Amino acid sequence: MGARKSLGEILVREKLIGIDDLETARRDQRANGGRLITSLVRLGLVDEIKLTEILGKYYGLPVLDLYSFEVDPDVIKMISKQVCEKNMIFPVSQAGKSLVVAFSDPSNLYLKDDLALMTRSKIEVVVASESSIQAAIEKHYGSSGANIESLISSIEDADADVSAEPSNVEFVDDDQGGADAPIIRFVNAILTEAIRSKASDIHVEPYEKRFRIRYRIDGVLVERTQPPQNSATAITNRLKILAKLNISERRKPQDGRMKVRLKNGREVDFRVSCLPTIFGEKVVLRLLDKSNLQVDLMALGMQDNQLEIFRDAINLPQGMVLITGPTGSGKTTTIYSALAQLNLPDVNLSTAEDPVEFNLDGINQVQVNPSVGFTFAEALRSFLRQDPEIIMVGEIRDLETAEVAYKAASTGHMVVSTLHTNDSAATISRLVEMGLKPYVVAEATSLVVAQRLLRQVCSHCVAPAKVPAEILVKLGVPEDELGQYTKLLKGEGCELCNGTGLRGRLAVFEVMKLGMDLKEAIYKSSSPLTLKRTAISEGMSTLRQSALEMLKNGKTTVEEVAMNTVGDDV
Repeated sequence: MGARKSLGEILVREKLIGIDDLETARRDQRANGGRLITSLVRLGLVDEIKLTEILGKYYGLPVLDLYSFEVDPDVIKMISKQVCEKNMIFPVSQAGKSLVVAFSDPSNLYLKDDLALMTRSKIEVVVASESSIQAAIEKHYGSSGANIESLISSIEDADADVSAEPSNVEFVDDDQGGADAPIIRFVNAILTEAIRSKASDIHVEPYEKRFRIRYRIDGVLVERTQPPQNSATAITNRLKILAKLNISERRKPQDGRMKVRLKNGREVDFRVSCLPTIFGEKVVLRLLDKSNLQVDLMALGMQDNQLEIFRDAINLPQGMVLITGPTGSGKTTTIYSALAQLNLPDVNLSTAEDPVEFNLDGINQVQVNPSVGFTFAEALRSFLRQDPEIIMVGEIRDLETAEVAYKAASTGHMVVSTLHTNDSAATISRLVEMGLKPYVVAEATSLVVAQRLLRQVCSHCVAPAKVPAEILVKLGVPEDELGQYTKLLKGEGCELCNGTGLRGRLAVFEVMKLGMDLKEAIYKSSSPLTLKRTAISEGMSTLRQSALEMLKNGKTTVEEVAMNTVGDDV
């Protein structure tokens, strides 16, 4: 068969995937860990059955349907569960000194020799799909409790620190007996590891033939583990108990909160959302870790001129400052940093939030509740009767809220709020589309800040990056400035960044101050493109320009700039 080929090379040669598909799968593998086959199937780049048939044909090996095969229980003992899971293999049958083992990837020739030494048997290889091998491992290797115990041990020291605060959650001591104890320890483990990994969310997801847990780290979902499928209900119920939710209600969505206290005294809040799916309840937990909240304007990452404009705007005696961007773009951090700057002993500062994510001492924080009629607009009206200097509105979602907020901003109050728009200019147009008069928006708005979060180059595996000039030009770098982009960096991938070359995130900003020309353009109900052109002429750096500055300084990559910002076609 000639030189040994890798799995990817085989699939390309057999025309099951293209080279671009292979690179996509390899990037996913580097980002999420695991095996190439897993990435190919998860991304939908190959059909798993067809993949198995191709591998069997290429290596001249029989293909086995493990779903319908009766496995000899005595054979299971010959290879440990850990070896099977690590290599995605499964012992099938034994005849004399021959042991038949199902491989999901028969290109691993050295594994066959290792198994022969380990089992003192002649290894006969058959090919089976990865999903069928995973199902067989879960079915035949002990109870869910035993499997959960092995998962706990795979998370280093994972359950050492976590305990629940009795006043906020139901708590059962980790050392108690009974069948549920491993589940309790496992849930503690995933909560603790998520905190240590600085994850923003935990996704607990049931599917037809598997059950997985993913963390969102630096804005990207990463699969952490696949607990036994028959443990899904127990894990979900444990999370619902902690969040004070009704475990018997599985037909409707539920929302709750819980608090976890580590043994070092650190406390982390979790927002919990349960959603019924066709294969069970999916649970998403949002981590609200106050220790990770940076409320320092200097730490936001604004350019010096942007920071000066922002600080001047929030310190005005009245006006509207708007922070805009998609979910997960860092708006909460920016707003809380502004509030911390304004939180002085001689100031009355009130916020209307949905929900209140972090508690800030000295600020009157209010949780709105639309189900009982306590909306953002109603909260604003109440604030105006409370002698405020500064008001924060979590989000301007409708005309009623916009009208009350702009009335406050026009009558001696500083108002800070957010909208979900793509850039600063689009924010102005959105307010006018809601029904606000253009002159009201122009006169009361002091500043609009758009922002995005970009992953930054891992400092542990940093290396020089070569980027073709034509790529930089396409991103918007003027040809006469290409000489400034000679020291670009990338991460080569290491354990700290999970092989991605990226670790941590930084914010890029578009700070649009409303000068006279821009106000005049708003009076004329100009298009977002015209507003953007006018703002640029008044000195605004766009999101793309700010991102390119980060790229030039070696803080992020070309891919992050291209994915998170749009070109300035003005």
